[in-house]
Amino acid sequence: MNKAQLVAKIAYDADIKTSEAQDCVASIISAITGELKTGGSVSLVGFGTFTVDSRAARQGRNPKTGEPMEIKARNRPAFKAGKGLKDAVNS
Repeated sequence: MNKAQLVAKIAYDADIKTSEAQDCVASIISAITGELKTGGSVSLVGFGTFTVDSRAARQGRNPKTGEPMEIKARNRPAFKAGKGLKDAVNS
């Protein structure tokens, strides 16, 4: 399912216009992104938790030339599925 299909499903299930459902999806994504940008987390009970993981700087190797190179420290978004989602997927 892609974003357009998700919007269509929400619009159908909630009996609202597609444009309204699209605004809802955009708002949810924006809220989650905004919270993660500040280093926070978003926890949806029964679904899962979105967090930010830090990756330290490390030494790597250029696969093309084989030369050593420095890989910068980064933050990356992470998702941990909640019990309700895990149970739903495995039933």
